[in-house]
Amino acid sequence: MLTLFDGLRTVTVVSVALRMILAVVCGGIIGIEREYKRRPAGFRTHILICLGAAMTTLTSQFLYLYMHYFTDMARLGAQVVAGMGFIGAGTIIVTRRQRVKGLTTAAGLWTAAIVGLCLGGGFYEGALLATGLLLAAELFFSKLEYRMLENAPEVNLYMEYIDKKCLEKVLALYRERNLKVLNMEITRSAVSENHNACAIFTLRLNKKCKVEQLVRSISVTEGVVSVEEL
Repeated sequence: MLTLFDGLRTVTVVSVALRMILAVVCGGIIGIEREYKRRPAGFRTHILICLGAAMTTLTSQFLYLYMHYFTDMARLGAQVVAGMGFIGAGTIIVTRRQRVKGLTTAAGLWTAAIVGLCLGGGFYEGALLATGLLLAAELFFSKLEYRMLENAPEVNLYMEYIDKKCLEKVLALYRERNLKVLNMEITRSAVSENHNACAIFTLRLNKKCKVEQLVRSISVTEGVVSVEEL
């Protein structure tokens, strides 16, 4: 551990102020990236969660050291870890096209709470390192993830179409390009003419076929209303 923080590991006015300020700073750093991408849980949400978690640990220490309530100091922190599941679950949604959104935001909120617990307990090194690594994961590792997805052998496509003949043409296109249909979900159109039928395909691509080219080829097929990758 760094000797720089040795004098700040005890619960004093200075150490409490520093821990709370660092919780606001670290929570804000984590939340800035989510705010930039216009996610529901952004800058202020991450700050409040990180600060609240830090206050939980500080409260546990205060009750034990100064009020002499001889209880388990880790108990309140454990409730924060469990309770974050409810807040994180609120950011996860499944769209009508069966696309899951909000998993990264939920994981970021949970990690921000852990960072707050670390700061509240005086574990400055771990909190600061975790903040840096989390920011790197959200900013830089995401580019690596997108690059991996571009070369992924399997892809999910959502397509809206007019009639059965259009679906047969698309399936013929898959056979022509030697693409294997691993799974297919079809929703029939309603009685109203304002609703189109839709299908979700799970395809195994070959090295010669790129997702962008495949989407363009499907979109120009007669009867296809829209198509996009999930």
